[in-house]
This record gives sequence, C-alpha cells and structure tokens, in this order.
Amino acid sequence: MLTEPRSGLLASWGNALIAGLVSPDDAVLAIVGEDAVHRVEGLPGESAPVGLTLALGRLRSLGATGLRVALPAPGHPLGLSGPPEFNARALDAEEAVVCQGVALGLVPEVYEAGSGPDAADVHVEVVWHCLPVRAAPPADVPSLGEAERELAEALRDATEILSRLDVAGSGPVAEAAIDAYRARAERGREILAPGYPPRAVRVLELAQRVALLISVAYENGHGGAVSASEMAARTEALRPVERTARRAQVAAYNAFVEERERGVR
Repeated sequence: MLTEPRSGLLASWGNALIAGLVSPDDAVLAIVGEDAVHRVEGLPGESAPVGLTLALGRLRSLGATGLRVALPAPGHPLGLSGPPEFNARALDAEEAVVCQGVALGLVPEVYEAGSGPDAADVHVEVVWHCLPVRAAPPADVPSLGEAERELAEALRDATEILSRLDVAGSGPVAEAAIDAYRARAERGREILAPGYPPRAVRVLELAQRVALLISVAYENGHGGAVSASEMAARTEALRPVERTARRAQVAAYNAFVEERERGVR
C-alpha cells in the first residue's frame, strides 16, 4: 500500500542536495532505498548511463536549481508541461521529475529480476531517462494551502462514500489497519528530506492517508457492493478523491522549489 513514488524521493532528496543540506552519499542512499541501483540515461554530455551522484551534480552544473514532481494519470497530465514525447513517457510511468532552471526532465523505467516468494529475492534496477521538457507552468498543481483544504474534504468524502456503498475499507477496522501499516512502513523513515516546510510534511502525510484509505477499499474487496453497477459507482465516486490525493502529493514535493522561488529561503 504505502508506496512512495520514486520521483518523490528523487525530487525531495535532490532538492536537499542542490541546496547543500545533505551530502551526495546521504541523498543517493535515500533515493535508491531498497532498489539495487539507479542510473540516469541520456544526460547531456554523457554517452552512457551514469550513477545518481554524477547525474545530480551534472544537472546542477547545467543550471538546475530545483526538482519538481509530476504524477500524471490518463486524462490528467498533473505536473507536466510537454512536449508530447516526455508527457507520453511520464504518463506510461505514472510519474516523472521536472528540473527547475534547465529544460530537462527524468522519467523512471523499472527493471525487476529474480523469483521466489520472498521479496528480498527480487533485484530492482531503475533507469531514469533524461529528456527535454517545455519551459512552461506545470499542469494543475495546487498551492499547499489549496491542497490542504481539498484533502480535508477528500478524506471526509472518501469515508462517507465508502460507508454509503458498504465498501470494505471504511470504518474503524480499516482505520486501524491503515495506522498499523503506516507505523510499520514509516519506522525510521523521513517523509520528506531536510529543508521542507512543516506544512509540506503535513500535507504529504494527509495525502498518503487518503490514498491508503482508497487502497484498502480496493484491496479488501467491495463489501456489500456486489453488483457491477455498484462497483462502477464506487470507482466513479472515488476518482475525484484519488485525483485530489495525487495533486496534494505533487504540491508537497514541489513546496521546496515553490518557497525558493518566492524568496522564502
């Protein structure tokens, strides 16, 4: 359930590195996480894929002053500004990172190898494809204040919708499951890299909670909504809630760049 987008980790810790708040080793360790290795392909001046440490340093030398996140979905190019080739790759991956200060973006491609029931047997490598982007405002990204207000309503709406449709995933049992999962998943984890404002942390935590509530509903089945029409109604009702959660995640990850642009730092 609580799956943090790789683009969020790259943008968050990349921003802290660019600002000089963390060391390259600490940033790369946090970005890679449990993956085996990350490489960047197509970086200007490089004929072969390079490691994250070199890639982040090169992007900074090319003029990157920050990193933004895009979390697009079909019909919702959230955080994207073009061109079509980059948008198509980002939509296929359902995430991307867009550089501030230089017209480049990064889209992850994930390769998995290994087998067996144990997740530790799976070897994960990530290649970030570096591509030109259009220097234009990103699509549909709210401010932190807007995101926080929308999320409060979305959490209430999601609970009401799931209860009304008699969906497994609403009520105290689901809430307890979410809290237990978060406690396990977040043990020893920083939700955002150093330098982010407390409000961004708060918004991202709430966005993840809304996303988890929806995820529990889908994974635990449809409760009393046994007919196709009722299941379709559930999906249709939750779609705007999912969109709100994604918009809020993008706003939180992008808060570092937004505040630097306003001269808060």
